[in-house]
Amino acid sequence: MTSTTATNPYLEDNFAPIQSEISTDELTVIGEIPPELSGSYLRNGPNPQFTPIGQYHWFDGDGMLHEVEIKHQKAKYRNRYIRTQGFLKEKEAGHAIWSGLVEPPQADIPEDQPFKNVANTALIYHANHVLALWEGGAPYEIDIPNLDTLGKFTFGDKLSSAVTAHPKIDPETGEMLFFGYSPVQPPFLTYSIVSPSGELLRTIPIDLPQPVMMHDFAITKDYTIFLDLPLTFSMERMQRGEPMIAFEADRPSRFGILPRHGESDKICWFEASPCFVFHTLNAYQERDEVVLLACRMESVDLFGTEDTGGEAGSNAAFLYEWRFNLKTGTVSEKQLDNHPIDFPSINPSKTGRKMRYGYAGKIANNPLPLFEGILKYDFETGTPQFHDYGQNRYGGEPVFVPHPQGSEEDEGWLLSYLHDENTNQSEMVIINAQDVTAQPLARILIPQRVPYGFHGIWVRS
Repeated sequence: MTSTTATNPYLEDNFAPIQSEISTDELTVIGEIPPELSGSYLRNGPNPQFTPIGQYHWFDGDGMLHEVEIKHQKAKYRNRYIRTQGFLKEKEAGHAIWSGLVEPPQADIPEDQPFKNVANTALIYHANHVLALWEGGAPYEIDIPNLDTLGKFTFGDKLSSAVTAHPKIDPETGEMLFFGYSPVQPPFLTYSIVSPSGELLRTIPIDLPQPVMMHDFAITKDYTIFLDLPLTFSMERMQRGEPMIAFEADRPSRFGILPRHGESDKICWFEASPCFVFHTLNAYQERDEVVLLACRMESVDLFGTEDTGGEAGSNAAFLYEWRFNLKTGTVSEKQLDNHPIDFPSINPSKTGRKMRYGYAGKIANNPLPLFEGILKYDFETGTPQFHDYGQNRYGGEPVFVPHPQGSEEDEGWLLSYLHDENTNQSEMVIINAQDVTAQPLARILIPQRVPYGFHGIWVRS
C-alpha cells in the first residue's frame, strides 16, 4: 500500500499536523484572564505522526492534546501526542503501519487490530482520572498537567467493550454512563454504569437489528437514550467492494429510551424520520415526555463524496427537538433553528435536566468543517446570540466553564482554540457566556500553530 500523494484538505493549511511537542511558560495575553479561572483547558484532535497510508480521513490521525494551564491570571501552553500502543509501534517502525477508515481493513497488521486506537476524539474527567477517548476501543489515561500517557484505562480489567467518545456524568449522583458499539459482533451495543468513585458496576448488552455507528447518546434524570440511526456497518457491502459504513436513507431512525438502571428488555423504541446525529446537546424529562435536543443531519457521507456542510447540503447539521411520549408511544420532531451548527455544549450542571441555555459552533459556508463563531441559544426567549470570530478566523467547540461562585446558569466562560488564517496565528479565547456578542475577555496567543481538532474539557485546579 502506498502513502498519500494526492492533495487532501485534512493534511493542508490549519488541518495539517504539527510535529513539535513544546512547553511554554507565560503566554502573551490580550485583555485580561478572569481571576476566578484556575485550571487547565485541554483539547484533543487528530495529528498523524507519519505520512498516512492510502486515503487519509480526518478521523484517522494520532491523538494530540493541546493544553492551556491558567493560574493567577497567567497562562502556560504544552502539547503532547497521546502515546497509544499503535503510536508507539509506528514510532518504532519509523513509518505508518495502519491505514484508516477509508481503506479496506488490513490483513497483515500487528496484534490483529484492524484499526488503530488513536484516542483522538474527546476527553472526560471523572473520579480523578482524565481519559482520552476514541469510540472504537478503550480510553487512555492522561496525567495532567504534564500530559503524560499513563496507558490504557480498563476500569480494573472490568471493561468488556469499546467506550463512546461522549460519556455522560450525572451532576447529582456523580455516576458516569457510557456505551460501546461493535461493527461486527452481536449484540452490537452495550451500556455501562460507573460509580461516582470510578468503579465499573455493570455492563448491559442491548440487541440491535444491525450494527450502526452511534457516536453520541443522552441521559435524563431517570433515563438513558440510545440513537439507532441508519448509518450502518455491512460486511456484505464491503465484500461487494462498497463502503463498509453507509447511510441507508430508506431506514427509519430509532430512539431507545431505557430506565437508567433497567435491564435491556425495559427499553422502549420510538421511530422517526431517517437522519444522523453526531452530537446531542442535552435531554430532560417534562411530564410524560422525554425531550431530546441534538444536531440533526438529513443524511451523512463520512467519505466526502458529497457536500460536507456549510449553508447548504444534506450533511449540514441543525438544532432539532424530539419529544417522546412514554404514555402514548408517540414522537414529534421539529427544527429549532436554521443556522448550521455542531459541537454543542451546556453548563455541565444541567446534564440530563431542563436547561435554559445551550451553545454551539456555527459552521461557516465552506466545504470544510470550519466554525466561524459561537451561537448561544436561550430556550426561554428563543432568540440565539452570535459571537463572530471575525474574517477568516475559525474556532472549535465552545467549552462552557461555570463561574466557581456563580448562581446563574450562564454565569461563566466559553473557551475555544481559534486560528487566524490571515496571520497564521493560533490563540485561545475566553468569552463571557453572559455577553457572547462582545469581544473576548482574553485572547491567549499560542506560540505554535494549533491544528483544528475535536473535543475539549476544563479541569479545575
